[in-house]
Amino acid sequence: MKNDERRLKIIELLSNATEPISGGRLAKELGVSRQVIVNDIALIRATRPEIISTNSGYVILHSESCRRIFKTRHTDEETEDELTAIVDLGGAVLDVFVEHKVYGTITAPLNIHSKREVQKFIEDMNSGVSTPLKNITQGYHYHTVEAHNTETLDEIEKALKDRGYLIEALKATPIYGPKMYR
Repeated sequence: MKNDERRLKIIELLSNATEPISGGRLAKELGVSRQVIVNDIALIRATRPEIISTNSGYVILHSESCRRIFKTRHTDEETEDELTAIVDLGGAVLDVFVEHKVYGTITAPLNIHSKREVQKFIEDMNSGVSTPLKNITQGYHYHTVEAHNTETLDEIEKALKDRGYLIEALKATPIYGPKMYR
C-alpha cells in the first residue's frame, strides 16, 4: 500500500469509527509501525485539523461540536496539568481570557488540541519571555473549550473540579457549520 493510499485508509477508518482508534490498532490493521501512523496523522492534520488525538486514540470531530467556558484558578506549575486534562479527554483549549477591572476582557488565542501543543505552550511560558495571562488577575482566568459533544465537556468539567481548578462552568453551546478545530 502506498503512503497516500494508507493515509486515505486512515481517514476512512476514523470517519467510520464510533470511538477513538489507537495508533497501535491503526498500525496493526495497516501493517506498519506505530511511528508511521504518528507521522501519517501529522501529515493528514495539515489538511484535516478536525482529526485530534485523545488519550484513547485518534478521532475525527464532526461538524457539530460544543463549547463551554471554564473559569479556573491554579498556580503556574499546575498549568500543564490543567491543559493536559482537557486535551486528554478530547477537548481543545481555544483561548484564555481574563476580566481585568481596568482594561476589561483581555483574550489570547491558544488553539491547543494535543499534548504536543501543551508541551510547546509550557516551553514558551518557561522561556522567560512572558508570564501567563492569569497572573494579572490573581490566577483567575477563563478558557473556551470545544469538544465533539456535551458528554466530553462534562468529563472535562469533572476533571477540572476533581483537581481543584474549576471555579465555574458556563453553559455549553452547539456549534454548527464549519469545523472549529483549526
